Amino acid sequence: MSVYRKTPEALARLTPEQYHVTQENATEYPGTGEYLHNKAAGIYVDVVSGEPLFASSDKFDSHCGWPSFTRPLQPASVRELRDTTHGMVRTEVRSAQGDSHLGHVFPDGPAERGGLRYCINSASLRFVPRAEMEAEGYGAYLDQVEGE
Repeated sequence: MSVYRKTPEALARLTPEQYHVTQENATEYPGTGEYLHNKAAGIYVDVVSGEPLFASSDKFDSHCGWPSFTRPLQPASVRELRDTTHGMVRTEVRSAQGDSHLGHVFPDGPAERGGLRYCINSASLRFVPRAEMEAEGYGAYLDQVEGE
């Protein structure tokens, strides 16, 4: 298993919004994220550590304003924490190894696909197209991504 971690160099490459979301637990404005309408085949990785998180085959349009996924690539790739900020009780999602704030998970996803909705900030992600996965070291996940 590869080691994915937060480094000073990776943090220095982040845009102000990426830093604010991943390191300060912020949320990007709904409907503004780079990957909200992305329908290309590939995987989404932690923008800080490169840790593989979600597959395009598990992405769906939830009409909530953020990219939504039914499940992570591997359960161990995300940590779920109780979040009681803003007067709500929610479940925060963080990358397991990079410890980046990703978003939240809710129990209102498609029932036929497990019932979960991982509502994720585009600013916390980097998309790796299927055609580039092998070259970037993510070939082990090709079987989880649709398309050629």
